[in-house]
Amino acid sequence: MIRQEALAGLTAFRAVARFGSFTRAGDHLGISASAISQSVRALEARLGVRLVNRTSRRVALSEIGRAFLAQIDGPLDRIDAAIQQVDGEKGEPGGMLRINLSRLAADLLVVPRLQAFLERHPRIGVELFTDDTLSDLVSGDFDAGIRLGHRLAQDVVARPIGGDQVRIVVATPDYLRRRGTPAGPGDLPGHECIRFRLPGSGRIEAWQFASEGRAIDLDVGGRLVFADDRLVREAARAGLGLSRQFVASIREELAQGSLVEVLAAYRPPQPGFFVYFHAREFMAPKLRAFLDFFCDASPAAPPVSAPGRKRASNP
Repeated sequence: MIRQEALAGLTAFRAVARFGSFTRAGDHLGISASAISQSVRALEARLGVRLVNRTSRRVALSEIGRAFLAQIDGPLDRIDAAIQQVDGEKGEPGGMLRINLSRLAADLLVVPRLQAFLERHPRIGVELFTDDTLSDLVSGDFDAGIRLGHRLAQDVVARPIGGDQVRIVVATPDYLRRRGTPAGPGDLPGHECIRFRLPGSGRIEAWQFASEGRAIDLDVGGRLVFADDRLVREAARAGLGLSRQFVASIREELAQGSLVEVLAAYRPPQPGFFVYFHAREFMAPKLRAFLDFFCDASPAAPPVSAPGRKRASNP
């Protein structure tokens, strides 16, 4: 039988391992750093081994600590989920829900509906961690993440969110008057293309087109490169060049005519967004509430991968 103090020690130890800090572990669990340290020391005394190496500058797991974490991590996840499920069945689901998502997904899918979700579930708190890399859910202690379908890891369960997405090439009417309207992707070398650097890999994102049933990635040129989609959008609004945008993020500009689509005949297929999470025997009620509220009414889908593409420099 696991005593309460032993379970608290295991939880504290896992938090220290994940965050690499007693202070951050305490912030996560809502207790002081000294209480975390005491719980871990009590666990080490009970086991008779050192699990954590402490210095004045850093905290790191010992070799035994790493092996011990691998053994307890899964069972603690199941215990946490089982407790949350019981709590949810007793009444309204609650707890802090931590979601890792891209800035674009936050702007398009979650923030506009967040107030309605919080009103429906008054005991659930939400922490949105905006990050354009594909973060590991376990190491970051996230309940779920949201990414485009072609950027999902291969060991997760996923459900679609937000429906189909359309991405198009746009510019201001003034820019097109000055520089001309491209008739096809082959005209892009003569234009200023506002490019996006992928924060995870550091690569500049290729522009995707479809031509005669073929999907083509094109490396475009331009003097402006941003690692934030909002800056790309602002530069396009300012008439600084062509950019690729999700229709959902520029509906107002398209309706007003301040941004105009070009190369409509070359629109490529675009995977939508997915909520991804690790499969568990018990799903936490707070996560189930989030999925039921935000996701499409469709069954859980496996991870998707991008279709094979041909890379070209001038289609």
